[in-house]
Amino acid sequence: MTAFVVLGVVLIAGALLFVVPPLLHRGSRAGATRDAVNVAVYRDQLRELESDLRAGTLASDQHEKARSEIEARLLADVGGGEAPARSPPRARAAAFALGLTVPICALAVYVVVGNPRALLPQGPEGANQHGLSAQQFEALVLRLAARLKDNPEDAEGWMMLGRSYAVLGRVGESSEAYAKAAARMPNDAQLLADYADALAMAQGGTLQGEPEKIILRALTIDPDNVKALLLAGTAAFNRSDHPAAIRHWKRVLGLLPKESDMIQRVQASIAEARALAGSPGGKALVAKPARAQGGNRVSGVVRLAPALAGKVAPGDTVFIFARAAEGPRMPLAVLRKRGSDLPAEFTLDDSMAMAPQMKLSAFPRVIIGARISKSANASPQAGDLQGSSAPVKVGAKSVSVVIDTELREPAGK
Repeated sequence: MTAFVVLGVVLIAGALLFVVPPLLHRGSRAGATRDAVNVAVYRDQLRELESDLRAGTLASDQHEKARSEIEARLLADVGGGEAPARSPPRARAAAFALGLTVPICALAVYVVVGNPRALLPQGPEGANQHGLSAQQFEALVLRLAARLKDNPEDAEGWMMLGRSYAVLGRVGESSEAYAKAAARMPNDAQLLADYADALAMAQGGTLQGEPEKIILRALTIDPDNVKALLLAGTAAFNRSDHPAAIRHWKRVLGLLPKESDMIQRVQASIAEARALAGSPGGKALVAKPARAQGGNRVSGVVRLAPALAGKVAPGDTVFIFARAAEGPRMPLAVLRKRGSDLPAEFTLDDSMAMAPQMKLSAFPRVIIGARISKSANASPQAGDLQGSSAPVKVGAKSVSVVIDTELREPAGK
């Protein structure tokens, strides 16, 4: 926390250099110049965050949270027209004394690192924390999109729009905005990693094809970009190239701060890849018969949508798995059945964990997925049939999963 305070003080000093001169010498044009000043200050803050991430002084998860906070503040400040965005009570008191809201926001970002999900408040606390309701946030995003129509060469504006659409769950529009940003900033490794992630979500969650090409471009520019390395490892894992996945994820371990809570997750992913690859130093993980406690299991039934009934053979492999609703995408528990078993009842528990550190009981909410494979390949393939549940609490019973979607040919194939 001390480091964040020091960084905040430095940012305040820098922000004053931007804000004080216009206020002293161009008071009559304050309304006209406010947006430009705010954008300049916030962009400097974003660049500082990227530098901290590359230097290893800021964990990836902390970086994402802080960047989302900065972008939410900029949306509020720039999108407000003649009425300035309201600041939190602490910031308003300081603004009254100094006439400067931007430096206080900078300090608030670094001292109190927020949650990107809180950009869409779920209750009074979220709304009070950011001063924005979900409707207000969407309105600001629309205003930003309108401004970009008048200034289409604003690469960082497109990047911010892409992130904002992602928060709203509009993955297709997020991918399109990132594409425009990347076309204008083709050598920004972090932007390319974000673009690849958004594009993968837009094409059904697969990194195969164009997303993986973009990831490789990012790593060519910055071989130590943490997000690009994580995505590259996931892409390699999904195509069963476990040695490559291990190589990428081990590099991540060398870049993360020692206190990062991501280390344990990456180590668990490496352990799983080693087990599947039979690498030296990896041990085959065999699920031990154990009686899991009731709160460490999820049960329910998997059904096939009638429209897909003609595409399933009795001998097809059915994978039923659980993954964290928020967190790593690797399965926490896996069960195999056959096409002839459908509709199939299932129970997933800690005894089915693929890595010791990654169990159902380690996460409060999970998503149950099911996939039918004719090749019995654990990695998703074009033509597989799949479906998933909404997030459920660990311990839930009677969870219903409907296999209702055919996986399309990955982009770029």
